[in-house]
Amino acid sequence: MTTLNFNNVENKTLIVIAGPTAVGKTAFSIKLAKKLQTEILSADSRQFYKETVIGTAAPTMEEREGVIHHFVGHLSIFDYYNVSMYEQDALIILNELFKKKQYVILTGGSGLYIDAVCSGIDLLPDIDLTLRKKLQKRLDTEGLFVLLDELKILDEDYFQIVDKQNYKRVLRALEVCYQTQKTYTSLRTQSAKKRNFDIVRICLTLPREELNNRIHLRTDEMLKNGFLEEARNLFPYRHLNSLNTVGYKELFDYIDGKYSLEMCIEKIKTQTRRYAKRQMTWFKKNKDYIFLNPLEEIKTLV
Repeated sequence: MTTLNFNNVENKTLIVIAGPTAVGKTAFSIKLAKKLQTEILSADSRQFYKETVIGTAAPTMEEREGVIHHFVGHLSIFDYYNVSMYEQDALIILNELFKKKQYVILTGGSGLYIDAVCSGIDLLPDIDLTLRKKLQKRLDTEGLFVLLDELKILDEDYFQIVDKQNYKRVLRALEVCYQTQKTYTSLRTQSAKKRNFDIVRICLTLPREELNNRIHLRTDEMLKNGFLEEARNLFPYRHLNSLNTVGYKELFDYIDGKYSLEMCIEKIKTQTRRYAKRQMTWFKKNKDYIFLNPLEEIKTLV
């Protein structure tokens, strides 16, 4: 049994429930929210879009019954949204919730979005357009792997956690490194902004084999629930950054005839495992996290 001791807590407290994909954050957070009689803010940037319900494993209407969720399906894939906008929106909601709640839960697997709420986003410099066009041209002619090799040399810390298939994040990091002659990591973590609430960080974790099994089972369940049909409907918009994510990219390639459905499913499972590993690398770097097994019984003292 895990005891989360919130007894004698006087300050308003944000409880972060982080962890890799498929670890069980949704069920854990809902159970805790019901015990604490509070609401949930999602920090899973993949679940912001109303058109990508199945492929992002967004909380179902049944799961959300009895617990109000914020930032789930509140955007369209056509909307422009970034982490800075999310930070501002989340703080507005938290300010209102803390007028009536002692605790609020923030949950998700997007470490950058969690850190934005907890610590703030550093203001990065505007990038010279000539540099941006030069790097984009190199991406087109030399390929992403060459640029990834450069990023590893310029900023190995960020190289370890970046989504290595998300070329926009790789390009952004290289832009900052070249323009400022500093690491992207150092500019993103210069100083934490002061928040007017306490923060408790919890990271859910499972043994690797167990987590991998959950990833495989959830992928199969998504496909049974219509993931492929969802991807077919979104295929005309596959160029959008909101759809540049694990699962959809592989299904788009299948729909495009690049490989078989069997190979596509295996690729989704492989890339999801790699994504989960990168998520854990991110969370382990922060020593404030308490690591818990989500399958243990939860006991709260409030």
